[in-house]
Amino acid sequence: MRTLSISISDLELDKFGIKKDKISFSEFLELVSRELMKQNLNKTIELSEKYGLSKMTMEEITKEVKATRKNAKNRN
Repeated sequence: MRTLSISISDLELDKFGIKKDKISFSEFLELVSRELMKQNLNKTIELSEKYGLSKMTMEEITKEVKATRKNAKNRN
């Protein structure tokens, strides 16, 4: 097995919740993936509020999805 050294600030250590000086690559990927998912979710929420989608009911969302899928099928 090989070792890879990465420099990271104390702020980033806290942000990612890293408590150890050494972690496996799998653990690192999991931490980064989790942070990216969190950022994407926050961006999605921000955009849904900006465009008024956050006020839609599940029924309205379902209807929109069905209509979009139907239109996509008709275009092919």
